[in-house]
Amino acid sequence: MVDPLSEVVTLLQPRASVSKVVNGSGRWRVRRYRAPEPLYFVIVEGMCTLTVDERAPIELQADDFVLIPSSSSLTMTSLEPPLSDDLNSPPTVLPNGELSLGTEGASPDVRYLVGHCIFGSPDAALLISLLPRFVHIRGERRLTTLVQLVVDEFRSARPARDVVLGRLLDVLFIEAFRSSTGAALSPGLLRGLGDDRLAAAIRAMHASPTHAWTVAQLAKQAALSRSSFFDRFTRAVGMAPMEYLHAWRMAMAKKMLLHNEGSVAEVAERVGYGSASAFSVAFARFVGLPPSQYAQARMATEQ
Repeated sequence: MVDPLSEVVTLLQPRASVSKVVNGSGRWRVRRYRAPEPLYFVIVEGMCTLTVDERAPIELQADDFVLIPSSSSLTMTSLEPPLSDDLNSPPTVLPNGELSLGTEGASPDVRYLVGHCIFGSPDAALLISLLPRFVHIRGERRLTTLVQLVVDEFRSARPARDVVLGRLLDVLFIEAFRSSTGAALSPGLLRGLGDDRLAAAIRAMHASPTHAWTVAQLAKQAALSRSSFFDRFTRAVGMAPMEYLHAWRMAMAKKMLLHNEGSVAEVAERVGYGSASAFSVAFARFVGLPPSQYAQARMATEQ
């Protein structure tokens, strides 16, 4: 059976960029404004408070896992935050390489792992929009173990480190998302997959992206009326069914073009277009460049 979530995470190409251990004691606060890279946290011991965007503050405790895939503003503090709202605690680097916040030399009240990820996909913004904006999971030791493996591998100089990191992050992201519950999630792919009827239609699109799907055909896959399916899909996923299908086809096309996996005509056929000209028009409208120029322009910007 096709797994849309695995396909999206694999296409994102997550890579670890920074991983560190942070100790907090006394009163401390750390703010990040529109963090440019996805973040994950694992609370090793103790407790602290996290506020993301306009959400209500939550108390994190040992073994909690937090994943923030998209750019967000966040504040982490001790359970009793600093008296001044303006205070942002500068970290101190300890001899073992860990970071310390708050009262110097005191035993930590909380220890947590924090990691940054980057996505190698040229369509990362689109794919991230399909994922929940915030994931908080409590008591999942499998996730804690996976993050510790990521940290250990990041710090090592062993052969094939980057390959191992890539595989671990794939598993970490998928495990985090499938450990979430659909009801509290923001609109996106995972919320759609949490609805059994919508999941049937999403899997059908991913299993046969070349099929000339219509809303009526997808509604039949979901065993819903056309109007009920359209409204339910749009609310859950955050975009209309045909918009989702078109975005997924373009994401696959970008990957094929960047990796030289066929001519424009071959790529057009593999993503469901009857002719290279129709595909080229659709691709240029979506991306801003014709497919024949896209890969060259992308490589030029990365050099």
